[in-house]
Amino acid sequence: MRPTGSLHLGHYHGALKNWIRLQREHPCLFFVADWHALTTHYTEPGVIEANVWEMVIDWLAAGVDPSQSVLFLQSRVLEHAELHTLLSMVTPLGWLERVPTYKDQQEKLADRDLSTYGFLGYPLLQAADVLIYRARYVPVGEDQVPHVELMREIARRFNHLYGREPGFEDKARDAVRKLGSRNARVYLDLRTRYQEQGAADALAAAQALLEQQQSISKVDRERLFGYLEGGGRVILPEPEALLTEASRLPGLDGQKMSKSYNNAIGLRETPEQVTRKIRTMPTDPARVRRSDPGEPQRCPVWQFHQVYSDEPTRAWVERGCRSAGIGCLECKQPVIERVLAEQGPMMERAQRFIDDPSLVKSIIADGCDKAREIARETMREVRGAMGLDYS
Repeated sequence: MRPTGSLHLGHYHGALKNWIRLQREHPCLFFVADWHALTTHYTEPGVIEANVWEMVIDWLAAGVDPSQSVLFLQSRVLEHAELHTLLSMVTPLGWLERVPTYKDQQEKLADRDLSTYGFLGYPLLQAADVLIYRARYVPVGEDQVPHVELMREIARRFNHLYGREPGFEDKARDAVRKLGSRNARVYLDLRTRYQEQGAADALAAAQALLEQQQSISKVDRERLFGYLEGGGRVILPEPEALLTEASRLPGLDGQKMSKSYNNAIGLRETPEQVTRKIRTMPTDPARVRRSDPGEPQRCPVWQFHQVYSDEPTRAWVERGCRSAGIGCLECKQPVIERVLAEQGPMMERAQRFIDDPSLVKSIIADGCDKAREIARETMREVRGAMGLDYS
């Protein structure tokens, strides 16, 4: 996430809830994208500095667990910048210009000067952020799928250019033998099925087999991935988009929730602030008086009920609104109660980090060390493949 403002309930329902689930299913890395923030806020560095630590506290408050995941700052792992630079040498300019969000964001942020290389090249920096960890999955919404496709194209082009090491076939066959006789036989059978018949299930089974092998080095594993598909060594694996559930929570006025629209509920607002904001939400404009019947589908509060309320409560709202049996303040009360119930544990978790900011910095320092270790290993391979390892 980019540290450009306070996090709100839209961030929680759109991303953080997915992160909390994914950290129980996969080894995850989550980072503060402070360099990415500079692509649009390079004239306001103070905004970024003020939000970095507050955003991490919000993550921890929401339930992101540093014992299950790696949390770090992008700018503290300089290998991101190095890989970004090296990938820029081989990435065609047209690939960046055709990213759908490039012109879209320029139009939406017309008040900012975005005619910079940083803004044009941010999808390439995104690719470096992912490829440097050889990530298998990238959790994204549908609007970000083109960015993952670009990452895959960049990885494919890099592997094509630099994965053709001398003696590759012999090194791959040596790596097969290291699998052990049984696994080697299964791998070769699956490879034959895939290459001769194009069997996608054979490819997936062989890839899963390789992922499970603990007795071979990462270099040999990459060779075997490439040998499997008939290419060269896979230095930068192609990540897959892992589509996550999009947030159904709108802003207080029915638009997208955003601090800039002044329609957001922050993750750590006081109960009084939350109550006031929801009680003053606009409702169906047809309900001028308490006795006027309304239509829930026209009311922003109904969209909050869709996220927070159970089926009996939603049925009560529909009946009461259409018959004028309940007033708008009555309709809002269950939403207020459920939002406060959701935020209560967040406030409790956050307080310990507010009281002792050194805890947050310690978590990030530890995460940076772990991320840097992985990134350095990848960069050793990248430099060697590109002929930059002069030692």
